[in-house]
Amino acid sequence: MSALLAGFTGLVGQEIAKQWTRDEPLHLLVRRDIKPLHASHRVHVVDFAALPPLPRATHACCALGTTIAQAGSQAAFRAVDFDAVLAFARAARAAGVTHFGTVSALGADATSGSFYSRTKGEAEAALQTLGFRCLVLARPSLLSGDRAALGQPTRLGERLALALASPLAPLLPRAWRPIAAATVARALVRALQQAAPGVQVLSSAAMQTQAGGRGQAAP
Repeated sequence: MSALLAGFTGLVGQEIAKQWTRDEPLHLLVRRDIKPLHASHRVHVVDFAALPPLPRATHACCALGTTIAQAGSQAAFRAVDFDAVLAFARAARAAGVTHFGTVSALGADATSGSFYSRTKGEAEAALQTLGFRCLVLARPSLLSGDRAALGQPTRLGERLALALASPLAPLLPRAWRPIAAATVARALVRALQQAAPGVQVLSSAAMQTQAGGRGQAAP
């Protein structure tokens, strides 16, 4: 089950790499050279705006994503969360991938009045036109995890939201509770490896339920 992974350096990407089967190579597509987690990992430094032909594979996971604040503008945000995601998906399809999973977001909707949610929804809609036999769309709520340990810049808004939401998590509807990156990765990997045909949407609530309550952020 040779696979491709874009977004390895992020919270969910790291967890996908940890959980993916090690029987076949996992090709990590990154913007800068990094140290792989396992001997079966293959590192490829790429430009997502001009991807080369990718290694042959059957499965692919996309964990690319940023925030408007971190990107600096709506255009820069869209370049990552739409353009890079679609470029990777098209290159993966050309490399033989039939099973594709991506990390989207709670509220993704191509008709949304929110630029963020609309961009995520448009990316989902575009992915559905590429002809994957199995397409998994994970829609997590606010992600929890240690970004500092990955050398990522602090997302102030995210930290504030987690600080407010974590103590209230047991009182919040499951769909709105913060969710651990490991929970999202586990659900995405499981869905891809089960390989049900068609489009499968993993809601944040369903992923939390599947995790038996372990998906919420720690206080």
